[in-house]
This record gives sequence, structure tokens and C-alpha cells, in this order.
Amino acid sequence: MQAIVHPQGRLVLGGLVFRAALGRGGVTGEKREGDGATPVGLLPLRRVLYRADRVRTPDCAVPAEPIAPNDGWCDDPSSADYNRMVRLPHDGSYEELWRQDALYDLVGVLGWNDAPVQRGRGSAIFLHVARDDYGPTEGCVALALNDLQRVLAAGLTEVLVLPS
Repeated sequence: MQAIVHPQGRLVLGGLVFRAALGRGGVTGEKREGDGATPVGLLPLRRVLYRADRVRTPDCAVPAEPIAPNDGWCDDPSSADYNRMVRLPHDGSYEELWRQDALYDLVGVLGWNDAPVQRGRGSAIFLHVARDDYGPTEGCVALALNDLQRVLAAGLTEVLVLPS
């Protein structure tokens, strides 16, 4: 099932509309590492990661796996592990997936720049939990936890991010 993300900050799935937070850099068709923008295009949902100590195993149409305190995601274009999940500690720059806040308690890994990976084209594009105030992301799409659980349980398999 496909969700459509509108650049005004809403995600539509079937007849349901959800408030969404997008990248601080808006949406772009020319995604670059560090630009803070959400990439435009059709992004398949590859898998779902979750913190088993905080949320239950999600109902979803793709594989789901728990994360651990030493899990990260490489965002270093000079690394051979660029735009891949890694074990910490790791040489180079990375994001910690096991966060103190709740943003990565439930994470849909979106297929951006992964088949094949191109250095500098952007990494760690996720569908994750939004901040309470729906503040901007670093390039991801974020929903309230309950909305994210609902979207995943509805059988989400891809996200289409529309241009401005």
C-alpha cells in the first residue's frame, strides 16, 4: 500500500490523512548529504526497526527487527558503510539508532540512495516518530507514534514524496 506525502506536511494513506513533519530543508529532487531536505520520489519501505524495551513488535507488511544500544546508521560519505546500518563504535560519522528521546522507537527504513548507494546523495532517510511539536526532521518523514503504528499496520509498502 502506498502513502503519499505532501510537502505541506501531511501523509495520505487511502482515505486517511495524518500530520507529518518533513525535513528542515523542505523537499528536494536534488538530495545531498546534510541538506536537511526530504527527497522527492517513490521510496519503498525496506524494513522496520523498533526499540523492544519501549514499543511492541509492530504489525507491518515488511520485516521488523529490534534494535540494540550499539546500533547506528553510517552517514559518512567517505565510509564504505555509507547509508547502511552499522554496529557502534564505528569509524566515521554515524547516527545512533538507540536514542534517549523517542524519535527512533519505531523506524521505517525508506529505500533512498541504497540501490546502489551513491556517496553524498543522502543517508538515513527514515519514516520515524515525530517530535511533540512536529518540528522539522533532518530529511525524514515523521508521524506521531500512534499514527505511525496505524500506517504500518495498514500494510504500508512505499511512500511517494511529492515535489513542492
